[in-house]
Amino acid sequence: MNPTRRVLRIAWPCGLLLLALLHLAPAQAAGAGITIGVPNWPSVSVTANIIKQILEGRFGVRVELQTASNPVIFEAMAKGSMQIHPEVWLPNQQPLYERYAGSVVKNAHPAWGKQGICANGAALRSGIRDVSDLTDPDKTVLLDSDADGRGEIFIGAPGWSSTLVERNRAHQYGYDLTLSTIEIDEGLAESQLSIAERRGRPWVGFCYTPHHRFILHPDLKMLTEPPYQAARWRVPDDVAMEWPPQSIQPMYAKELAQRMPDAARLMANMDLDSDDISHFAYEVVVNKKDAAEYARQWIAANPDRIAAWFK
Repeated sequence: MNPTRRVLRIAWPCGLLLLALLHLAPAQAAGAGITIGVPNWPSVSVTANIIKQILEGRFGVRVELQTASNPVIFEAMAKGSMQIHPEVWLPNQQPLYERYAGSVVKNAHPAWGKQGICANGAALRSGIRDVSDLTDPDKTVLLDSDADGRGEIFIGAPGWSSTLVERNRAHQYGYDLTLSTIEIDEGLAESQLSIAERRGRPWVGFCYTPHHRFILHPDLKMLTEPPYQAARWRVPDDVAMEWPPQSIQPMYAKELAQRMPDAARLMANMDLDSDDISHFAYEVVVNKKDAAEYARQWIAANPDRIAAWFK
């Protein structure tokens, strides 16, 4: 047998195999799917489902939603096991963003919000209007709901980064001396507010916008505070002032732009606003709608807006 012909006979099937693998590689990459991390607040479940359904419907990509905390999601985006965080709230997650900034991309069209201490109508009418009123024992005793002679203030849920800041703010303002600072699940705090509203009793606690709470309780107002000063604000050392302006936007892993540019374009161009996010939470919490079903309804009602996200 001619040795040259034998080599050609061996090389030909190997070449076919190589060509097949080269053609298969993009398909495998596209089929690898996308994982969206979903933290534990109501609006983000709708936002995550909107992203999932758009990607699946337009590009046929497999998308998985995975419940996780903010630190886990950021670390997973850096390692490549997750690709998208639907709602990053800054400055609350600023340390995480700074730690993983080399691996993630921040959407440039945030919704804007505010956070601070809120008082219901009964508290406002009793004279609690400024954060300094929380150091007045004659006023704070009105916030005593358990008859122990000391008022209470909700400062956030356990595990929230904002709760740690609120603990420092309570100490620096001095109202931790006149009030018991309560850290409980947000749903329980909402129940306590609703009970206070029905009984006409004062209630004060941490709140943030956008949030469905302001739709449910239109008399809720934030207490006035010394204005935010960027040059002074330092966590945890100097936080006795208004919170910095709050932005809410998606973030995604940098590698997504190479692996699936259309998905990265969607994440870069989404422009959900504060009203969108408030109503997402309202529909899930108050109207008890399934997040995936409401996401389908929202997508069907906003085709032009979604189309603009891909331009």
